[in-house]
Amino acid sequence: MSRENEHLRALGNNTDYSKDYNPSLLETFENQHPENDYWVEFLCPEFTTLCPITGQPDFAEIRIKYIPDQRMIESKSLKLYLFSFRNHGDFHEDCVNIIMKDLIKLMDPRYIEVLGIFVPRGGIAIHPYANYGRPETKYERLAEKRLWEH
Repeated sequence: MSRENEHLRALGNNTDYSKDYNPSLLETFENQHPENDYWVEFLCPEFTTLCPITGQPDFAEIRIKYIPDQRMIESKSLKLYLFSFRNHGDFHEDCVNIIMKDLIKLMDPRYIEVLGIFVPRGGIAIHPYANYGRPETKYERLAEKRLWEH
């Protein structure tokens, strides 16, 4: 199937940055190699969100790593989605879990993990990690192993 037929809205078009958290910005395309297990990794070093209590900005690198199944995340839509957290107030741990759950809902990967490497504020750095492996498969075992080894 040609990628021209994927009906991607963000890629190749003018960029409209959302002012609020917006998971509807996320788009997928067909995995051209669903018979293979392979890693896809995104490093997003310019993630920002707001502290839900103080309103102060929090800065992080978000690392997303997954093993796709039938659908894959389109990178520009991911960028726009992550930018939508800029004026959104959530704790670090919430951001990582929200991102992971939104991506699971969107593309149903075999395995996914999300790590937030937040810049220290008040002398403390927080690095939340969340992962998921498809239940009752080898990916569920992978998720358990990687969680305990993290």
